[in-house]
Amino acid sequence: MKLIVGLGNPGKEYAGTRHNAGFYWIDRLAEALRITLRSEARFYGIAVRIQQNNQECWLLQPQTYMNASGRAVIALSQFYKIHPDEIMVVHDELELLPGEAKLKKGGGLGGHKGLKDIAANRGTQDFWRLRIGIGHPGERSAVVGYVLHPPRKEEAQLIEQAVEKSLETWPLIVQSDCQAAMLKLHTKT
Repeated sequence: MKLIVGLGNPGKEYAGTRHNAGFYWIDRLAEALRITLRSEARFYGIAVRIQQNNQECWLLQPQTYMNASGRAVIALSQFYKIHPDEIMVVHDELELLPGEAKLKKGGGLGGHKGLKDIAANRGTQDFWRLRIGIGHPGERSAVVGYVLHPPRKEEAQLIEQAVEKSLETWPLIVQSDCQAAMLKLHTKT
């Protein structure tokens, strides 16, 4: 894996919202690795290049807002010649309950506008996704308000648990052993 993208919206008004689960995951990983992301204007985001286990990898949080995430992803991935199957996008997932996290490659975009923009800019849906469950509000018309608000306390605790469990797969992900990472993440303990 050469590029890990955490999706979210920039700005204090969006911090802590369900839609920023990808930003939160990257923040937690950076904290664990004791690294700091910095503004990278040419990549339309904040980013850092890391070396781990003889592997080079970029962490990126696009600062373009969710619906234009592809601009940041394409800028960085084209500059460093990173192929779609070397990219993992971490994002909130309405179709998973809080506390669940799933890893998959390719597939449908589930109406997620950040994923749609990345797929449109890259010209493919064939990239890895780490989906952090946030649950669904029940009605399609309520989705926008739901994702742009913080989760309830009990949901936030479950989301935190999903982030923690998925972060345990990092050593496998950085070595591009995503099949082992999926097995570890998807196995109930």
